Amino acid sequence: MACFLSAFSLIFSLLLLLILIRINAARKKSDLESKYKSAFLANMSHEIRTPMNTIIGMTNIGKSNSDIEHKDYCFSKIDDASHHLLGIINNILDMSKIEANKFDIISCDFNLEKMLQRVVNVINFRVDEKKLNFTVYIDRFIPKILEGDEQRIAQVITNLLGNAVKFTPENGSVHLDARLIDEQDDVCNIQFSVSDTGIGVSSSQKDRIFNSFEQAEKNTVRKYGGTGLGLSISKSIVELMGGKIWMLSEINKGSTFIFTVPLKRGIQQSSELLTANVNLDNIRILVVDDDNDVLDYFKEISNEFKIHCSIATNAIEAIQLIEKNEDYHLYFIDWKMPGIDGIELSAMIKARSESEKSIVIMITSAEWTTIEKEAREAGVNKFISKPVFPSSIADIVSETIGIDHRNIESVKTDINGMFLGRRILLVDDMEINRQIVAALLDPTQIEIDNAENGKEAIQMFLGAPGVYDLILMDIQMPEMDGYEATRYIRGLNLPQAKQIPIIAMTANVFREDIEKSRKAGMDNHLCKPLDNDDVIHMLSKYLSTN
Repeated sequence: MACFLSAFSLIFSLLLLLILIRINAARKKSDLESKYKSAFLANMSHEIRTPMNTIIGMTNIGKSNSDIEHKDYCFSKIDDASHHLLGIINNILDMSKIEANKFDIISCDFNLEKMLQRVVNVINFRVDEKKLNFTVYIDRFIPKILEGDEQRIAQVITNLLGNAVKFTPENGSVHLDARLIDEQDDVCNIQFSVSDTGIGVSSSQKDRIFNSFEQAEKNTVRKYGGTGLGLSISKSIVELMGGKIWMLSEINKGSTFIFTVPLKRGIQQSSELLTANVNLDNIRILVVDDDNDVLDYFKEISNEFKIHCSIATNAIEAIQLIEKNEDYHLYFIDWKMPGIDGIELSAMIKARSESEKSIVIMITSAEWTTIEKEAREAGVNKFISKPVFPSSIADIVSETIGIDHRNIESVKTDINGMFLGRRILLVDDMEINRQIVAALLDPTQIEIDNAENGKEAIQMFLGAPGVYDLILMDIQMPEMDGYEATRYIRGLNLPQAKQIPIIAMTANVFREDIEKSRKAGMDNHLCKPLDNDDVIHMLSKYLSTN
């Protein structure tokens, strides 16, 4: 416990030191900038202490309580606070990289829809907490595969959505929109916008809202929190990509943040979400939702798939359409509607003798497990979460007609026993870090030997050549660091020394640090704090071919 608290105290001290260094370096600038930076430092102190107090307090409460449910509650609060603290750290590091001209844009092919789905998954829990109406629109003319820096585009969108959710009151609306503006020589000008019905921004705030270290009015900062760096970082990212960002807003009438980026067409792996070999002419669906934007989007997606789609804004309209057109193959029904809700309508549809073979899919923005029992009893067959994406509709349609076209990436990998029979060498001088890796990999049944520094790792490797399938190597360690240990191993006159994958584990995320790892002989790089999915993916990549 003492080690745990000391680690967070060290993080806090280092963060404040970094901020002080940045402020001192800018002392020669105007008095006004110094004033903003001083206010920023005071706010950052508050922003860092708040999640740290939660972590420390909930840890102490959890230790003193034997009730499992209470401990789980404490763990959930610690998890939320830790991610918030990590976001603050990342913002400060990103600003440092931007000002040091070390912020790189890395282009690769990516699937736009899948990227947006991952962003939405990150933000959805906060949307649910505030009971917001959250919709997404993706222009069907945007190429499925684009070439650009997926991670940085996702970072900007996540930041804009996070702000929209933060500043929008309960039962408000947030909308994410992606459109193709134009295309020349396979370079697509893509426009993203995030609109909300939140508190809005005054004219005086608009002029400086994208500046570093600046935030909205003090009362707003105290109420909503934030570092004041997110929009400045987003502006830098967009401009480094050759795009631009701006905003439209009125006080108490919401805001719209818009940015454009030029992205090349990527290599199209598959342009069809639904198989071209199946006749969909006879498939008829009915969508029932009181949100016209959702209905319009369903209609557009259905037209793209060449599926007949009828729409209704309430249960009465839906029943009238069924009586007029007879039963549909698929019903997409919103859970929450005024008057007769989705569950009641589902029961009415299933009560019709002709509807026994019809499939009812419930659309819900809430965690559907909370309504599953009641919905199943009413005859609901499947669930689909808001905001709805084209691939989600395609999956349901494909499954209904007996073809499973779900992307393998959307199915969570079963890691139980995944690396049974494999052995790795874990090199890290911090016991807590070794415990975290062991806990992450425990379900995989992989065998792990531990070394506390580079010298010990070399001795263990020499003592059992050919035993290890992979080495996870920390960088900063006493006696011998990870770079030196890797160079020594690669220089050994042993076949295994040249072939064994060595993966760096470090909090250093600058491009030159990654290049330094590769020059030392390391094969790849994992950033701390470690993400479970990243670790599994990395080990799968090398152990599957090793």
